[in-house]
Amino acid sequence: MNNRLPHEPRVPMTVPPRPTPPPRRTVSSPCISVCRIDPVTGWCEGCLRTLDEIAQWGSMPDEQRSAIWTALPIRRAQRAAGVK
Repeated sequence: MNNRLPHEPRVPMTVPPRPTPPPRRTVSSPCISVCRIDPVTGWCEGCLRTLDEIAQWGSMPDEQRSAIWTALPIRRAQRAAGVK
């Protein structure tokens, strides 16, 4: 049954666009669940990230996450050498 009056124009129904999903993250966290901050270096004793890096990880772009991963072996060597 048509509920439209004869003089009403036919208006096509439109479907709103689907929201764009957030970008998929491909760079995983270096967290190993050993979460203690060294008061001298400011790095987590488990993953060697700073508190700021840990707090911002969820919203960081992959390029920044990759840069942190690149820094971790350097930090690990510095920690092993006793460099503060």
